[in-house]
Amino acid sequence: MSKKVCMFVWNHFTNDARVLRECSSLAEAGFEVDLIAIHDRKNPDLKRNERRKEGFNVIRVNNQFPLLMMLLGAARRIKSSILLQLLVLVILGLGIWKLPIVTIALVILAGLFLTRPVRTFMVRGYIASQMVKYGLKKKYDYYHSNDLNTLPQGITCAKILRRKKLVYDSHEVQTDRTGYNSPIYGIMEKIYIKFTDVMIAENHTRAKYTEELYGLYPKVIHNYPFVTRPEHSGAVNLHEKLNIPASEPILLYQGGIQVGRGLDKLVQAAPMFKRGVLVFIGDGRIKPELEQMVKEKGLEDRVKFIPKVPVDDLMHYTKNAYVGFQVLNNICFNHYSASSNKLFEYMMSAVPVIACSFPEIQRVVETEEVGLCVDSHDPESIAKGVNYLLDHPEERERMSYNCYEAREKYNWNNEKEIFVQIYKELAS
Repeated sequence: MSKKVCMFVWNHFTNDARVLRECSSLAEAGFEVDLIAIHDRKNPDLKRNERRKEGFNVIRVNNQFPLLMMLLGAARRIKSSILLQLLVLVILGLGIWKLPIVTIALVILAGLFLTRPVRTFMVRGYIASQMVKYGLKKKYDYYHSNDLNTLPQGITCAKILRRKKLVYDSHEVQTDRTGYNSPIYGIMEKIYIKFTDVMIAENHTRAKYTEELYGLYPKVIHNYPFVTRPEHSGAVNLHEKLNIPASEPILLYQGGIQVGRGLDKLVQAAPMFKRGVLVFIGDGRIKPELEQMVKEKGLEDRVKFIPKVPVDDLMHYTKNAYVGFQVLNNICFNHYSASSNKLFEYMMSAVPVIACSFPEIQRVVETEEVGLCVDSHDPESIAKGVNYLLDHPEERERMSYNCYEAREKYNWNNEKEIFVQIYKELAS
C-alpha cells in the first residue's frame, strides 16, 4: 500500500512551481499526495477539487468566512442607513434581552467595530481550521508544511491530533523578509521547529543562517526547474504581440512585480539602454506604480507590460529574450540569500542574465559564465551590463551556449532524487 502525504500551501496553487515539482516527484515515486491550498473567490473557474495530470490531488479550501461576511455586510448596511441605525437602537433600548432579535442586533452592532487586523485574523484562522479539517480526513503517513504560515496546521495534524512525521519546507527566510518585520515570526519559528522531523531550506546560505539561529542545519533542496527544451517548441512572438520592431532586442523581466526586486531601477535604466525594449511579464502590488513611472518618463515605447502567464507556458515567452533580469535589491536577508527560480528559468531558455551580485546568484552566473553580475541598486550599472551584451553579440551568444551546458546541472531531475530520499529516510 502506498504511503499518503498531506501537503499544505498558503496560496491558490496556480503558479507555484516549487510545490508542483515536489508533489509531482512524490507521486512519481509512488506516494499518494493531497495538496491542500486556498480557493480564490475572485476566480470562480478555479477548481476546488482537482486531479492533476502529474498524479496528485489538489483540494482548495474556502477563503471566505461566511459568518464574518454576513456580519460585515449587515454592519455596512446599518452604517449607511440612519433608519437602520435607529431601528437597532430601538431594539436594544427595549431591554427584552431574551429575544433572539436583540442578540442579532448586538452581533451586527459589534460588526461595526471590527478592525481590519481583527477581520484578517478571523479569516486566516478560518482558512487554517479548514486546512486542519481536510488534513484529518484521511489517514496520512506524512504531513508537509510549505513555509511558516502552514506549519501550525502541520503541527496540529501531525503532532497534536496524530503521531505522524512532519516536514517543514521553508521556501523563504521567515525571520528576515519583506513584509515580515515583526519579531513574532522568529519566536514562532523557534517554537514550531521543535515539533518537526525534518526541515528543508532552499540553499546552503540559508541553511547556515538557520543553523546560527536554531542550531539546526536543514536539508537543502535547491529551487531548480524541470528540464525543458524550449528550442524544440514554439514561441509566443513578443515582437508581434507588443508591436515591437523585429530589430529591437527583448530585454525581459518575468516574475512578481513586487517591492525590492529592483524593478524601479530597471525602468530608470531603460533610457540608458542603447537598443531594445524592456518587457515585464507578471503582476503584483507595485505594477501600477511602475506603469505610472513609465508614463511620467514618456517611456511607453521602451517599456511594455504583459500580465502573468501560466507557468507551463512561460518558457514560450522567455525564449524571445536577448537578456533576462534578476536584479533583487538587498532589503532583507531573504533577498540577499536567494537562489532564484527565475535565474534557472532563463538558463533553461538559453537566455543570458543580468543579475545582482548576491552570493548564491553570483556563484552560478560567474561559475557557469551565463551572464553578468551588476550593482542591482544602480541603474547606470544595470545599463552598462545590458549595453555590453548589446555591443558584443558574440559574447552574448557564448553565454547563451553556456546555458545549454549549465541547465544539465541545475535542474530538478537531479534535485528530486535528494528530495524523495528525505521521505524514504523518514519511512525507515
